[in-house]
Amino acid sequence: MPWLQIRVHTTPEHVPAFEDTLLECGALVVTFEDVHDDPVYEPDLNTTPLWKNTRVTGLFDADADIEHIRSAVVHKAEHLGDSEIDLKIEILEDKDWIREWMDSYHPIQFGERLWVCPSWREAPDADAVNLILDPGLAFGTGTHPTTALCLEWLDSIDCQDKTIIDYGCGSGILGIAGLLLGAKSMVGIDIDPQAVEATQANAERNHITAERYEVKLPPHDTDVEADIVVANILAGPLAELSETISKLVKQGGLLALSGILESQAHSVVEAYKPWFSIESISEKEEWIRIVAKKL
Repeated sequence: MPWLQIRVHTTPEHVPAFEDTLLECGALVVTFEDVHDDPVYEPDLNTTPLWKNTRVTGLFDADADIEHIRSAVVHKAEHLGDSEIDLKIEILEDKDWIREWMDSYHPIQFGERLWVCPSWREAPDADAVNLILDPGLAFGTGTHPTTALCLEWLDSIDCQDKTIIDYGCGSGILGIAGLLLGAKSMVGIDIDPQAVEATQANAERNHITAERYEVKLPPHDTDVEADIVVANILAGPLAELSETISKLVKQGGLLALSGILESQAHSVVEAYKPWFSIESISEKEEWIRIVAKKL
């Protein structure tokens, strides 16, 4: 069965009004999208910021009353003082959306040895280090530059028999990659209970035995020290938590920090200088990875 899709381009302050209007007209679902690729990098705590130019999309049954919906949206726009509303109505052909979604994900190589593969696709190289990870609720599949930077770094270093901490573990992709690359044990730390569940599920999917990993919520044991610590979060929390994260690294151990924009690199470096010597700073698509060694 085909579907009716109605899109409105608007500003953040008008988004709730158009959302309510579309729902009142019978929309099955309403979504928000960025129109002009204006990313929101680091929102304030407990806020849900929208883009300066936001697309509000309502999905309706094909037999919905198009003229009634159009009239309601135009009337709402006039009420809001938006006389030149950008309104688009489309018919969507029915598809196997699950299959379409699955087909969009392919194995990705990081460095020389490591591949991240969705479970429904065959690994391109059976002899490589293949991390099986399906897109889901959270929190990192390797496609974002910050995750890619960390995976490439893990592939480039000697993880054999090392201990690793994945701080802000999300899906567990970095810690699990470290284990598959030879690390002896891993501790994942995250403030989100869903991340704890996701990391546990992904570890099991990759046949990591329970004694090799632990996932926990803060507060965590500050006397835990690892050979390798990876923290791929955001620049603000990385700077604020510099002392806490530094305590997790053994003397002579390695720390990789990511989730940092080029313009934020200096402030993060300064936050870690009391405990670390900076070994390298790498960039991918305006994002930065900082690698440091514990003094």
